[in-house]
Amino acid sequence: MTRSSGLRDGLGKCEGRVPGVVRVIVTAVRRIGILAVASCAIVSLASAQVLQPPPVPAGNPQTPAKIKLGKVLFWEEQLASTRSVACGTCHIPASGGSDPRSVSPGGVHPGPDGLFGGEDDILGSPGVPLNQSDGLYASSLSFGLGAQVTNRRPVSMVNAAYSPRLFWDGRAEGPFVDPVTLEVVLPTGGALENQALAPPLSDIEMAHIGRAWPDVVDRLATISPLALSPAVATELLDWIAGRGYPALFEEAFGSPGVTASRIAMALASYQRTLFTNQAPLDVWIQTGNGLTPQELAGRTVFVGVAQCDNCHAGAIMSDHDFHYTGVRPKSDDPGRQEVTGNPDDEGKLRTPSVRNVALRAPYMHNGRFATLEDVVDFYDRGGDFTPNELVPLNLTPQQRADLLAFLRRPLTDPRLAESTPPFDRPILYTESMRAPQVVGSGLAGSGALVPQMLAVEPPLIGNPSFTVAVENALGGASASLVIDTSDPGLIQPVAGAFAFESIVLAGAGAGGGYGSVSIAIPNDPGLDGVQWFGRWYVEDTGGGGSVAVSPLLRFHTFAGAVANEIFIDGFEAGSTAAGSVTEP
Repeated sequence: MTRSSGLRDGLGKCEGRVPGVVRVIVTAVRRIGILAVASCAIVSLASAQVLQPPPVPAGNPQTPAKIKLGKVLFWEEQLASTRSVACGTCHIPASGGSDPRSVSPGGVHPGPDGLFGGEDDILGSPGVPLNQSDGLYASSLSFGLGAQVTNRRPVSMVNAAYSPRLFWDGRAEGPFVDPVTLEVVLPTGGALENQALAPPLSDIEMAHIGRAWPDVVDRLATISPLALSPAVATELLDWIAGRGYPALFEEAFGSPGVTASRIAMALASYQRTLFTNQAPLDVWIQTGNGLTPQELAGRTVFVGVAQCDNCHAGAIMSDHDFHYTGVRPKSDDPGRQEVTGNPDDEGKLRTPSVRNVALRAPYMHNGRFATLEDVVDFYDRGGDFTPNELVPLNLTPQQRADLLAFLRRPLTDPRLAESTPPFDRPILYTESMRAPQVVGSGLAGSGALVPQMLAVEPPLIGNPSFTVAVENALGGASASLVIDTSDPGLIQPVAGAFAFESIVLAGAGAGGGYGSVSIAIPNDPGLDGVQWFGRWYVEDTGGGGSVAVSPLLRFHTFAGAVANEIFIDGFEAGSTAAGSVTEP
């Protein structure tokens, strides 16, 4: 919806976009004096473009096996150092390919001022705690031992294959170079492959501090694919067929080698299947039917009155370029300048497609706007920080209502909204009752503060590093984690059937203490389904007793396997709805 000047001649705009036979119609319309905007409405069907499948680089052809491998990898939470984040965790199809967790309390980044609660706060994506290669957690300045949050809201992975540059600042583009051998794998067209290389090594999104590609490769060589998921569609399970990743890579690439470039190429192949060309708008483009009068009027506002298609252009509805629209001051986020070094690019960010925009709330790179109404109001007033590339639209209430009607149903592919193929997905471990739960209350210590229990990693049988942490405790104090078959209670026991681990907390003062322990879960099938309970006990007399006690940790150890049965952990196999499942 960017406009660099006032309204252009609508007829001239239409004539530049349609074939000769339609230009004759436009010329006739001009001669009889109908308004330019109306002429755009008359030829809008002829000028609309059908969205074709995305381009595929010659060096990474699409194959069924590679696409399936990419799908498994995209939803593989074990790919993260903590085994708790997949690529798909931040890109949920029913949320338009973006992250619904951004609106949760844990999805807030404090913004450039580093302080929560300000106007510069960002609704981003929770990733991993700041963690080390030994599994222990370090304390992040903004997030403590909790999940860190990205400083931009994730761009949708849906239709990403059409853009020659990815991420908000466009830093991922072709050619694609193997990050280990430095060999040029794809001379051009490798934006998706390059984008796939970033999250597994980001110590905010998926990685431990200092993680390198050999660490990722070693992880994949030893795990069972999608072992954490409580529900995987039968078709995908049948393809996995109990095989490990080396065998899956052999089918996809002809040899069992698991490499960084192959991981990226498989992920990119899967993402090239995630395009939406079955929205009501697509039906209308091909048949002339399917849109209501108000939705058609909204399209006229989009392409004529408001000229939204100056930037949201073409069949994909994006110019793939970079603009500063005044969402926040330029100094908040350097945007494209961070890549180019050009001061003229300060604050400029890539134009997202408006396809499926109704599913992607909240909006903008920082999640500033909660609703599409907020977004339209923003463009209508010409942005909030100037100078920018917008001018006020001055829409009438009816034009505003029509535009909103067009942005919603007509642009939404029902397969995406309903998570049906190719947008079906496994249920994530973190969505299920396989994830540890912290419940109840504890005992306060110094400063009337209760130590806080943190546990996000899977209690998977055979997991060599199940990390449990504590914070908000007395710095420098001795602390013990006790995990048993029943609640250890508010008086510290002398043993625990699952774990009894003692450490000295880092930090200082009341509430400044923190620490973690990494527990190896035995590879014992007899532990499958066993329920455990744990608490932290911190030596602290500041609360009137001898210890401060955390709330209760509750979890089940589970075997790393899924089955193609109708119900798994209370969740229907192949179901694509996100949410909790019942306890096993």
